[in-house]
Amino acid sequence: MLPVRDDHAALLGAATPCIDVRSPGEFARGAVPGAINLPLLTDDERAEVGICYKRRGRDAAVALGHRLVRGETKAVRVTAWRDFAARNPRAAIYCARGGLRSAIAQRWLADVGKPLARVAGGFQALRGACIATLERARHRPLVLVGGRTGVGKTRVVRGAASGIDLEALANHRGSAFGGREQPQPTPIAFENALAVALLRLPETATVALEDEGRTIGRLVIPEPLFDAMQRAPIALLETTDEARVHNILTEYVLRAPAPQTQLPAALARIARRLGGSRYRRIAGLMNAAFAAGDPRDHGDAHRQWIRALLEHYYDPMYDHQLATKGARIAMRGDAGQVAARLAEAQGATAAAET
Repeated sequence: MLPVRDDHAALLGAATPCIDVRSPGEFARGAVPGAINLPLLTDDERAEVGICYKRRGRDAAVALGHRLVRGETKAVRVTAWRDFAARNPRAAIYCARGGLRSAIAQRWLADVGKPLARVAGGFQALRGACIATLERARHRPLVLVGGRTGVGKTRVVRGAASGIDLEALANHRGSAFGGREQPQPTPIAFENALAVALLRLPETATVALEDEGRTIGRLVIPEPLFDAMQRAPIALLETTDEARVHNILTEYVLRAPAPQTQLPAALARIARRLGGSRYRRIAGLMNAAFAAGDPRDHGDAHRQWIRALLEHYYDPMYDHQLATKGARIAMRGDAGQVAARLAEAQGATAAAET
């Protein structure tokens, strides 16, 4: 009998490589981290089989599927599965509900000497494990790293032993200027990646997160986790204004792809909130900075619009938000001090477990 895995949370938490044999359209709507889409049926083939199933029943649909995937077509798909299995011998196979497609793929793989486990319940069961993990996040111990724009919150979170970089999972830096070249994941893929990140940490670990709003770009932080974030203590990261300007210049101008087109477009999106005169002033400074030439040689020009944007937009907005969270500020300090506080919180959690 070929192996079947029903330990869905453990499978996800162990970063198990997976062959997702669903159609490309199904995969595009959301998968799990570590999965590669090597479909048994293309979107068109799946649609054809589905019509046959509705009109003539299961047996006729299965027979049609075998006629569509045979000969050279079958050989190419099995070879792709076999090659992945050779590179990832502990991989598992799943389809939508752990039924026919994954069973066929598993059997064909076994026929060429590469047996892999099949995931019971398929993607539906894996997704259920992710949803359950996110629901439990409501009760997880958290600490938020807060601070004004440019203080370096993300670096501190990434350096924490039990930190989760929400912005990396969302592929967005969380502000009007936070978009990246590659699109954000689908909501399902984002939620699944977040659940897997939680599963890879001890259940009682104090998780460090950046102090975020409810949305990161177009993605929404799942309600159970966001609810816990609203009660979590805040470690407030502080640094000099010049250091903040330097950080923003480095990340958003010097290291960003095509900043000369992305930044003016992002600024235009907040023109109404800035107000006409302030928008025109900052836009003028930004355009003049890019017109001056290579940003690496004209950093001072860029620092002018960055300072103005912080002073007139980001700092007032964050200070207003922070005023509502004052009772939750557990400490203030520089990057080293905040990192030490996070390590202390993690150490206290570990000690409590022993």
